[in-house]
Amino acid sequence: MICRSYMCATRVVHTKPLDYMQDEIKRRRTFAIISHPDAGKTTLTEKLLLYGGALSLAGSVTARKNQRAATSDWMELEKQRGISISSTVLQFEYGGCVVNLLDTPGHKDFSEDTYRVLTAVDAAIMVIDAGKGIEAQTRKLFEVCRRRGVPIFTFFNKLDRPTLDPLALLDELESVLGIGACAMNWPLGTGPEFRGVLDRRTQEVHLFQRTARGAHRAPVRVGGIKDDFVKEIMDPTALERTIDELAMVDGAGHAFDRPAIERGELTPVFFGSASNNFGVQLLLDAFLDLAPPPRHRMAQGISIEPDAKGFSGFIFKIQANMDPRHRDRIYFIRIVSGKFERDMQVLNTRSGKKVRLSNSQKLFAQERQTVDVAYAGDVVGVVGNHDFLIGDTLAENPALKFEEIPYFPPECFAFLQNPVTAKFKQFREGLTQLLAEGVVQGYSMPHSVQRVPLLGAIGPLQFEVVQYRLQSEYNAESRLEPAQWRIIRWIRTKDGSPFINGNTDLPSGVATALDGQERPVALFPEVWPIKFFTERNPNLEISEFPF
Repeated sequence: MICRSYMCATRVVHTKPLDYMQDEIKRRRTFAIISHPDAGKTTLTEKLLLYGGALSLAGSVTARKNQRAATSDWMELEKQRGISISSTVLQFEYGGCVVNLLDTPGHKDFSEDTYRVLTAVDAAIMVIDAGKGIEAQTRKLFEVCRRRGVPIFTFFNKLDRPTLDPLALLDELESVLGIGACAMNWPLGTGPEFRGVLDRRTQEVHLFQRTARGAHRAPVRVGGIKDDFVKEIMDPTALERTIDELAMVDGAGHAFDRPAIERGELTPVFFGSASNNFGVQLLLDAFLDLAPPPRHRMAQGISIEPDAKGFSGFIFKIQANMDPRHRDRIYFIRIVSGKFERDMQVLNTRSGKKVRLSNSQKLFAQERQTVDVAYAGDVVGVVGNHDFLIGDTLAENPALKFEEIPYFPPECFAFLQNPVTAKFKQFREGLTQLLAEGVVQGYSMPHSVQRVPLLGAIGPLQFEVVQYRLQSEYNAESRLEPAQWRIIRWIRTKDGSPFINGNTDLPSGVATALDGQERPVALFPEVWPIKFFTERNPNLEISEFPF
């Protein structure tokens, strides 16, 4: 069932290429799903694919010869740990829209990958466990979206389990996150009494039936809240409470305001149960109706509109070895403007080199399909061994440079040893690749006796991923030795002269190193030595971020 108000631009025949391109851009919806761990983010991702027609059975991808493959958690370590470790791009068509869905890691240790992905989206669905309310990682990711002006849609999940009061959940959104909340539907009971939702836009009740393990679409019966079949299915006390709650929401809740949603000032709120498919269809239809199409991006103070003449885009993610059958590297490009065509030549505006984008792929987890044409808003994977870096701008105009990718200083450090000398080549190759992907950050200590790679990360689980992937993808063993430092600062001389390590007066426990771009940094075990460092080295200035 498609929501009656749901309207995406459909394909029509145009005589002018520009009109056709504008129509195609309007069809794009590019969004991420964000949440605290275990709120049901990956489950909701699968169910959106199920209702979007991209899956015939939740947990498996419709593929050639009916092969079954993992949907969004493609890495073996993700399956072992039960968490999303790497962001995944999933593209499908539904109801006239081209949907680019980006599943992101929820665990805080992988937040750097999530933050990069949020630069490539035009909207976000925030999943919250209705039994726990707003949690720490949810709050952090929300703030990232708010700073970028990304519209946020909220899905309160797990209504089939004991939950907090729905009115209290709405109040928490407004009081804790400081955003207006407009309930688009309302739960008919919670926990064991949860039977469905009422769509407040149509005033229709949707009563759902469970399916085995939630693998298929939930059968639904639609009617009015005072219909006899609703009274037969719902507990009388729960039904009366729901009617009272609806009256309070109608009287005191935020009114629907589409411009406020697009400005990120109001979040449409949906209730449901992803595991049982309750409310998923309503969320998907309303989201694609209300979420904005691709918007302009800033490049050095210049606004680049999606339908601007000339292709442009930026690389927000690099991933190698997604499929063991393909020992290659994929560069994920968010198209900002114009039309992408396979085999086109563009400029890497950082290096000034011309690059032919010949091996372009549309990705569906591990599944790949050649892409000949794509438009602003799409995410395209380009396969090859180009010297691209995360954040690089690819464009026909050499003057363009998007500064979209945020930088987050690492908060923990460790040395990575190669314990098997005979495997040094594999160790070096694997570590070089993982550093290029941004899995961790690499540092060198030129004045150290032993030239052992120093790694920096947001959280220690990133080190575990590095070791796992070195072993599984490159057959290289490694040994991790935690380092004492917790804080990093970039340093340079105030007069612009070259930094000389030997001229630096270092407090006890402080060390200097070079980052991946050969910029000098100082490493501190805690906060208090920073003051001593600046007092002892008045010729130096320090910064929390690279100069």
